[in-house]
Amino acid sequence: MGFQETLAAVLPAMLAAMLLWAGIEDVRHRTIANGKNAAIALAAPLWWWAAGLSPWPDMAVQLVLATGVFAAFALAFRLGMMGGGDVKMIAALALWFPWGRFLELLVAMSLAGGAITLAMLVHRRLRGGEVEVPYGVAIAVAGLLALREPLLNQSLS
Repeated sequence: MGFQETLAAVLPAMLAAMLLWAGIEDVRHRTIANGKNAAIALAAPLWWWAAGLSPWPDMAVQLVLATGVFAAFALAFRLGMMGGGDVKMIAALALWFPWGRFLELLVAMSLAGGAITLAMLVHRRLRGGEVEVPYGVAIAVAGLLALREPLLNQSLS
């Protein structure tokens, strides 16, 4: 196994570990450190190389997708709908997945986020207090689900 193949095997596992770590951090502290999001984003170009993406149009498409995702979710942040760490994490994940898989990730994220929100509402209803949803958990769960192909089949598509 060559260096490129080794990276193709190791990087998705590293991403999975970072997502788990970020989800745990969000549950415990209701924040996701910038360093974790930066690590996810900065590892993406290594993944592109390991997966054999071409600079044009493949890598360019990933950059455009991530930029659009960041802009859309920054608006959600501005409206108070999600935290800044959540916005950065979803944009960083957009660097890793082609748009079709990323759309699947968004659907999974929405479903997981809805389930977590309902659980938090029930929990807070029973105990009182404000509802603060750790949406990074939903993003992490969706990212882990989207990683099933690269982790199991070593394929980006």
